[in-house]
Amino acid sequence: MHIVVCAKQIPDPETPPAAFKIDAATNKVIPAAGIAPVLSQFDGIAAEAALRIKEAKGGKVTVISLGAESAQAAIKQVLAMGADEGVLLKDAAFDDGDSYTTARALAAAIKKLGDVDAVFCGRQAADWDMGQVGLLVAEELGWPVAIIAKGVEATDSGLKIQRVLADGFETVEMPLPAVVTVSNEFGDPRYPKLPQIMAAAKKTVTPWAAADLGLDAGSVGKAGARLQLQKLFIPEKSSKVELIAGDTPQEQAAALVAKLVADKTL
Repeated sequence: MHIVVCAKQIPDPETPPAAFKIDAATNKVIPAAGIAPVLSQFDGIAAEAALRIKEAKGGKVTVISLGAESAQAAIKQVLAMGADEGVLLKDAAFDDGDSYTTARALAAAIKKLGDVDAVFCGRQAADWDMGQVGLLVAEELGWPVAIIAKGVEATDSGLKIQRVLADGFETVEMPLPAVVTVSNEFGDPRYPKLPQIMAAAKKTVTPWAAADLGLDAGSVGKAGARLQLQKLFIPEKSSKVELIAGDTPQEQAAALVAKLVADKTL
């Protein structure tokens, strides 16, 4: 079985909020100085799900990421976990895209690989939290999709999946090829050991541009985006404290009630 894991590199969620800055002119987050981006935690869990199936049934795992050259670090992390091959979708044409254009490029790469049986994604990216790319990849490929999975196993006829619902869980079975988005209820991803990290560092990540995927530059990235970001900003927070005077608790309570009545809160 050949499983593709879609992985995204994001700003480190442990970054102090005060370190984030917004470039108002470009509506972009300015990377925090001295803090390296990381693999989205949900994508790490998706990789763990794929690797467990590989260990149980055999086959291979390919990790694909769309991003800048730095996204190789996220790919190498999944390779260190046990994935076999890595592909980086890197092209200026991919810049400033949305969920739709990201999924379009990922689906084209999956088609180019040619022998893919399943695609595993995180339930959502841990930066924008939209949870759209996995479903859109399935739509582009024309494959069935199961979302928010807490358990995934391969069967003789396809995949058996436990899904998280608002009021419980459900078990579904689906034929291959298929797309699955994996949730944090699945469990923590494995931590690579030093020999695995060193071996992954030596592996070559294949770069593909839009032309390699047969995609027109006007259909991906900012040019093909369907979501228009109007404004990105850090909300301003303010608070006001007023002390209620009184010599006794009873006087303070009476003054508080009078204040709430005057403000028409009561």
